[in-house]
Amino acid sequence: MMRWIDVIKYAKYSNPEPDRLVVKTEAEWQQSLTPAQFQILRLKGTESPYRNAFCRSYEPGVYACAGCGSLLFNSTEKYHAISGWPSFTQPITKGAIKYLFDDSHLMQRIEVQCNVCDGHLGHVFPDGPEPSGLRYCINSESMIRLDPISEKDAENT
Repeated sequence: MMRWIDVIKYAKYSNPEPDRLVVKTEAEWQQSLTPAQFQILRLKGTESPYRNAFCRSYEPGVYACAGCGSLLFNSTEKYHAISGWPSFTQPITKGAIKYLFDDSHLMQRIEVQCNVCDGHLGHVFPDGPEPSGLRYCINSESMIRLDPISEKDAENT
């Protein structure tokens, strides 16, 4: 389980090694993403609070990076934080997320990026529910939700 001290250590010293890397030129990213996804993932934008696809959505599934498809969060870790953006308590694996200090906008925060493609996802804060106390505040445009595979579907594959 990730805790705030782990987040700080990763941001300060070294992030987990990703299992793969996706590298594209900015032109290639612009061609493969929607304008809204490009604004968030590549230009580190922020979407409007409450008026985004996953803020109030609690359907089962897994959330993946909209840029490279890497798995980021399980819907079982999603909760209603009243922040205006989808919030999660844990990433799907420790190596899914990259952590960086962010002092933009006259604030001190920890930015979270996809560890595979360096796409901006949002920020993590130490004000989430127990037991981890973490709140990953993520832009909906940076993710896609994948439906869970049912037992019946798994048997047919």
